Amino acid sequence: MIEFLVGAAAACGVGWLIRRKQRQRLAAGSPDGIPCMARHPAGAGRWRMGRVFTGPGGARWVPRRGEPVALTGGRATGVRAPSVKEGMAINPGSRIVACAYGSGEPGGTIEIAVMPLDLAELLAAVPQAGPDTDAPAP
Repeated sequence: MIEFLVGAAAACGVGWLIRRKQRQRLAAGSPDGIPCMARHPAGAGRWRMGRVFTGPGGARWVPRRGEPVALTGGRATGVRAPSVKEGMAINPGSRIVACAYGSGEPGGTIEIAVMPLDLAELLAAVPQAGPDTDAPAP
């Protein structure tokens, strides 16, 4: 019984620390970007770790290794939970945002997986496509 109480207290403490860190990052204007995993182009390849940075030139995804991807004119075309297969490669509690960017260039799609606490911040950086936009379907 005591072990259970100690484990529950530790889990609550870790959750509080994570939430506090996320609030500090939001208050600071997210200088170190939104942590995420992305698959570029959407539906192909493997999930790669990186961060989404926002700025005056628009949003961009910067992987740990490789070239950054500028999400110029990016629009979120859908939000979904990961499938069981995807849940083995990324956190199964995350949310996947499908995005289209650029104007008609091939490979102008990307899927970005973020934790639910970071979803609103990502959707603010890459706004959702409305029914009147010409964003391609995922």
